[in-house]
Amino acid sequence: MFSIPGTGIFNNSQKIKGTVVLMSKNVLDFNAITSAGSSVSGAVGGIFGTVSDVAGSVVDGATAIFSRSIALKLISATKTDGQGNGKVGKETYLEKHLPTLPNLGAKQDAFDIHFEYDADFGIPAAFYIKNYMQVEFFLVSVTLEDIPNHGTVNFVCNSWVYNFKNYKKDRIFFANDVYLPSATPGALVKYRNEELENLRGDGTGERKEADRIYDYDVYNDLGNPDVDNSLARPILGGSSEYPYPRRGRTGRRKTKKDPNSEAPSSSTYVPRDEIFGHLKSSDFLTYGIKSLAQNVLPRLQSVFGLNSEFDSFDDARAFFEGGIYLPTDIISDISPLPVLKEIFRTDGEQALKFPPPHVIQVSKSAWMTDEEFAREVIAGVNPNVIKRLEVFPPQSTLDPSIYGDQTSTITKESLETNLEGLTVDEAIEGNKLFILDYHDAFMPYLRKINGLKTSKAYATRTILFLKNDGTLTPLAIELSVPHPGGDTFGAVSRVVLPAKEGAEGTIWLLAKAYVVVNDSCYHQLMSHWLNTHAAMEPFIIATYRHLSVLHPIHKLLEPHYRDTMNINGLARQSLINAGGIIEQSFLPGGFSVEMSSKVYKNWVFPDQALPADLIKRGLAVEDPSAPHGVRLVIEDYPYAVDGLEIWDAIKTWVQDYVSLYYASDNEVTKDTELQKWWKEAVERGHEDLKDKPWWPKLQTLEDLVQSCSIIIWIGSALHAAVNFGQYPYGGFILNRPTISRKFLPELESEEYQELVTNPQKAYLRTITGKYEALVDISVIEILSRHASDEVYLGQRDNPNWTSDSKAIQAFKKFGNKLAEIEAKIEQRNKEPSFRNRIGPAHMPYSLLLPTSDEGLTFRGIPNSISI
Repeated sequence: MFSIPGTGIFNNSQKIKGTVVLMSKNVLDFNAITSAGSSVSGAVGGIFGTVSDVAGSVVDGATAIFSRSIALKLISATKTDGQGNGKVGKETYLEKHLPTLPNLGAKQDAFDIHFEYDADFGIPAAFYIKNYMQVEFFLVSVTLEDIPNHGTVNFVCNSWVYNFKNYKKDRIFFANDVYLPSATPGALVKYRNEELENLRGDGTGERKEADRIYDYDVYNDLGNPDVDNSLARPILGGSSEYPYPRRGRTGRRKTKKDPNSEAPSSSTYVPRDEIFGHLKSSDFLTYGIKSLAQNVLPRLQSVFGLNSEFDSFDDARAFFEGGIYLPTDIISDISPLPVLKEIFRTDGEQALKFPPPHVIQVSKSAWMTDEEFAREVIAGVNPNVIKRLEVFPPQSTLDPSIYGDQTSTITKESLETNLEGLTVDEAIEGNKLFILDYHDAFMPYLRKINGLKTSKAYATRTILFLKNDGTLTPLAIELSVPHPGGDTFGAVSRVVLPAKEGAEGTIWLLAKAYVVVNDSCYHQLMSHWLNTHAAMEPFIIATYRHLSVLHPIHKLLEPHYRDTMNINGLARQSLINAGGIIEQSFLPGGFSVEMSSKVYKNWVFPDQALPADLIKRGLAVEDPSAPHGVRLVIEDYPYAVDGLEIWDAIKTWVQDYVSLYYASDNEVTKDTELQKWWKEAVERGHEDLKDKPWWPKLQTLEDLVQSCSIIIWIGSALHAAVNFGQYPYGGFILNRPTISRKFLPELESEEYQELVTNPQKAYLRTITGKYEALVDISVIEILSRHASDEVYLGQRDNPNWTSDSKAIQAFKKFGNKLAEIEAKIEQRNKEPSFRNRIGPAHMPYSLLLPTSDEGLTFRGIPNSISI
């Protein structure tokens, strides 16, 4: 046995046996992969010796270094020193490597450790750890066995540990016990508070890689004015003009031209434990986006050029059926990158080929039908925008003193020919008319958007009718642009009605395309980015700053935070930044994220709960006798039907869990950590909306349950519903174009004649070009994938996440309920009477099935926003 000489508080030979599980830093990291001609040999600088395989695992000979370089000191929860703090044991080093330990995860290494112990030390419930190596490692877990009068103690760590000199105070880890602040053993109070102080930092300085500090900042890092004035972007957050949720603070240097904006960086700081590096396959998907933006797309642009067009619908399908020719040098650049090699399938030839999106796997033309167009409004990738039409004609909420009269020009007469014998008033009274309304979101920006060289777009309103067979059909599409005389003159609008033949049939297809362009942009920037990614980050930051890992609410919410700050940081660097992928491939261009700040003005936290959202949009009415307390207006509404079951399961789980720790409203109000958490999440994380009266006060058990349920819903099911269908629906760009480049042609014009002679070409000249489509498809294929080690709703990555057996039992009940829901969804998808679940494209609605395999599966609810 390896031992360290010295004396400590122990005075007999009794030992506590421990097992330490860790993972070594992967030398074959992203930077090594993407550096042309880079070599990983010698990268460890003699610390680990050689690399045994491409995954970066070290040979067993390196374990001797670990045993001499990692030391732990136990901390007692029951016995104190002279100052009332838990006793600290003697520094003890790792010992023997255990390569065959049962249940050891991939790339994990386990080590024996033996701590000297006597009864005067009490029960250990925390430990300090020091890393004396120059390279960090990932500490997975520590298990202590056969503690007298106690048994086993589990520590779930999941944290990077750097050289001890990187920390002002020693790294500390706590056992998987749960305590409200007022119930914390006195011996642990100091350590609990100190760790929270460490995580909060002091709000100054530039953050370094090893830091674990969580703090807030505005979105002042999207622009790059030092390169070009056209890359300057407004600061989002901190003003009434551009309100926004807060992001994690990095403290980077400011740009030269704008002292309030941060300069871009090749790497964006996020707290170190938010990045798993090589440890999760999802990270390879994440960094695939970065490599795509920095290395591949610029090369592809040189091949295709901007605004290149498809020649025909068959040409667009060539992305999946025949492949697209690429020069040899680009193929050679892609092939060394494992992630991109999987995404850009070349089959050893010079053809780039993508997997066929689900929307054209069965039928190549179903996407063109009115039924599929309408079905995707309630069962597509953006199913939570449609509203019930309650007033006719549709009204605008834009300020008339600025934008004039923006009332819809759609007439009753234009609708009533297709209302199955009803009048408009009767259809409204019977809850038969609905609207997909993007008019107010786009109109304030259309003059700017249409001033861009490549964009010609409308603000759209689409009226839909609920037929007697339960399906929706579009009745009219209004296409509006700002009045040429100025905004105060209102809008100039054109109403397009359904048609199937000739030029009018092509105009109707184009009108639907303009709607989908609005929908695609709103989905990506608002439904997806703002409402899930950006809205979630303040709650993550506040949790780590104010809820100890010992706090039950921390343990409840933490799985739903994993990877989110990492993917958000990458998004600011490569996706939503000035000149980034979103600006290249979506209609608003440089105004994209700015537009989302206007939508955030109307974001309401309680309305993120699915029942409240459905009621607000008029898609449901309160009904205590209904299974979920609401009755759907559209009975066959796949997102709502499946979502309500998931929502109820989440809320029931949260109620069961919270009731284990809080018996009354008074216990909620007196929980100091909880109250600081919520106050800061609202007042700093969502500071620009902090004075809104709708914020829960977190004074009752119901407030706590509802708020936690909403946070879990956002991070899991809501994100899954708007994310993992991106490629299945949008991978075929003709179905979900992201850009419109031409207006509808005028009657008798040469372009109008093309509608008759070559309708496919007319359509393709109008929508997303070939290069922009390639950008979009490449990204959404990555975003729509599941990692091999994804952890799904109702699962935990470690069975020892808590020591509370009642919590474990309640969580098992939650998992069983989700399994029941999954079976019910699969059964509903087999029922032919539910026509909206399948549709003409034969795509069973599966986005809210809780589990999934790896890859492009069109299903699965991960615990968190990890991609």
